[in-house]
Amino acid sequence: MIDKYASVLSKLLGLNSRLVYNVLKLIEEGSSIPFIARYRKESTGNMDETVLFELEEQFGKLKELEKRKEFILKSIEDQGKLTPALKKQIEESYDAVLVEDLYLPFKRSNKTKAAVAREKGLEPLAKYIFDQIHSDILRYAGSFVNEKVETVEEAVQGALDIIAEWISEQTEVRNFVRKLYEREAVLNAVVVKGKEVAAQKYKDYFNYDEKLSKMPSHRLLAVFRAENEKLLKIKVVVDDTLVLSKIKSMIIRRNSPVEAMIERAVEDSYKRLIVPSIDNETRGIYKEKADLAAIDVFEKNLRQLLLAAPVGQRKTLAIDPGFRTGCKVVCLADNGDLLDEDVIYPHPPSNKLDDAEFLVRELISGYGIEVIAVGNGTAGKETFQWLKTIPDLKNMPVYLVNEDGASIYSASKTAKDEFPDKDVTVRGAISIGRRLMDPLAELVKIDPKAIGVGQYQYDVNQTLLKEKLDKTVMSAVNSVGINLNTASEHLLSYVSGLGPGLAKNIVKFRSEKGRFTDKKQLMKVSRLGEKAFEQAAGFLRIKGGSYFLDDTGIHPESYPLAEKLLNDHRLTIEEIRSDPQKLKNIQLGRYVNEKTGMPTLKDIIKELEKPGLDPRGEQKEVHFDERVNSIEDLYEGMVLKGIVNNITNFGAFINIGIKEKGMVHISEMANKFVKDPNTIVSLNQEVLVKVIHVDPERSRVQLSMKDV
Repeated sequence: MIDKYASVLSKLLGLNSRLVYNVLKLIEEGSSIPFIARYRKESTGNMDETVLFELEEQFGKLKELEKRKEFILKSIEDQGKLTPALKKQIEESYDAVLVEDLYLPFKRSNKTKAAVAREKGLEPLAKYIFDQIHSDILRYAGSFVNEKVETVEEAVQGALDIIAEWISEQTEVRNFVRKLYEREAVLNAVVVKGKEVAAQKYKDYFNYDEKLSKMPSHRLLAVFRAENEKLLKIKVVVDDTLVLSKIKSMIIRRNSPVEAMIERAVEDSYKRLIVPSIDNETRGIYKEKADLAAIDVFEKNLRQLLLAAPVGQRKTLAIDPGFRTGCKVVCLADNGDLLDEDVIYPHPPSNKLDDAEFLVRELISGYGIEVIAVGNGTAGKETFQWLKTIPDLKNMPVYLVNEDGASIYSASKTAKDEFPDKDVTVRGAISIGRRLMDPLAELVKIDPKAIGVGQYQYDVNQTLLKEKLDKTVMSAVNSVGINLNTASEHLLSYVSGLGPGLAKNIVKFRSEKGRFTDKKQLMKVSRLGEKAFEQAAGFLRIKGGSYFLDDTGIHPESYPLAEKLLNDHRLTIEEIRSDPQKLKNIQLGRYVNEKTGMPTLKDIIKELEKPGLDPRGEQKEVHFDERVNSIEDLYEGMVLKGIVNNITNFGAFINIGIKEKGMVHISEMANKFVKDPNTIVSLNQEVLVKVIHVDPERSRVQLSMKDV
């Protein structure tokens, strides 16, 4: 069966069928996409991970379609209506829409007008009329008048109801209407009468028309949201006259003696049966496209956020700021363990500046604090600036940390399991500090939707969103490599081949037996077999272990080859660390064989060049303009430093050091046409922006990156 799927998918995605077959076989054998992308490049022709995920997704859809076809074939066969031609057509089709169209005539409801007419025995009359060659319709219809059918008119109408259903089930007709809707349909939106005030945020759509095929995803999702909130009425419209004219030409025979009757049936079929069906289908298609576009934005943002540079394992003082309730302060060890906690009140209404300064200095001195993390929410900017006024902290790195989702984490089961005897404010401060130390390790504990990146994340298909974001998290985790001795159970669960159960067993083994000193010890973990080891081992790291290759991304299956490369050239790991250029002298072509190709050899060299190096780089301090503390301090023309903290299809949101985020519309990003904001900015990037409009009442700040 894989051969068949490989052939279909290679045509669908424009890929080599042999390579597609290799990938599908690996997936069926239980290999994860990160593992296939990283350690099976020879089998995949070095396919990109994005392509591999798409292959996996389409493979799953094909298997689901196969199950659906089996059900449909059995259903039609049970009705005694499965012809060899129909069976062949269904079996050979890999178009889900066509398969459902073929099944449509066989899944009729018992409550339709046509079903009622059939129960009255009017199907022969319908066939007689639909032949379009008989002129004695009324005479023939008279023979159907009985206790169930009172008049000739009722008999004819029942027959036309059946014909209307037949027309609506014709694949050619449905395809024509479907394609016309896809190409020409216009979305019309109007405000619900009496809801003008409540719907003010949607006022741009109060009387709105736009071609669906041209409508950006964010606009479509906004309109659908307004409809769900019962603030807008929307409908999908096409030129009915044009459609009906075409359908009539497809159905009505030239010089037909029953032309008027068939016209009635066509019009009824179109308005009562075809339009509602294709309308819903079209909405679904464009909603799915909008969902995918929004999810794509979310995926890109989430990946950038997860792969943000860490400050690393450094003793950290973390502050969750507040005014009236004070600032919660925690001290964290370099491995993230909680050392101490307290509360300070440096802001109004308390203004206990001396006490706050004394406590911060004591904590820094007492615990050897190396960096400070400050949440960027309420009172974040004020706390950041206050810390900078303390003379002893002149050389202390202080970071404003995006705290979106910290409150979600602090109330989660994960947080309660980690700190059962601490309240949510302490957990929130811990999360802020750990997020600075290692964004990836902390953010994987939070529902991605709560992290504050993306657009319309609560309006899109939630199952699809979760599936895509889980893949993004898995990809990010495995691209970095995880410290086997410090990673949390939650982080380990995203490592290729593990999952929650094995992650829990690894943490339990670690707590009972002590730290891992080499990767072979993983095989002693309960229920962790050879397949799981194969999938996971390359993505795990052991710092300071007994074998230097365990702190690289080289897979254990390639350890003998890596050692041979070094031994043949009399190189030691110490020599490489001091002079990586020595690896350039190795002639890799000599080591290519049936099992190992150039892609794997190049990856081995790349890992030997930088053993133990975190690929995410280093976190940098950011300093916002001290003149700006609130939206009232802004004026048009002002140039500020900011940080990109969300990217959408229509622009980017910039943190300029105040509560409100500034918006740079896509048209204000550069002095050229910009199709995708991601080509201009990236998450956490430092940018210079100019204020072009301030609206304090609506808490909106419009910015520009042009000519700054």
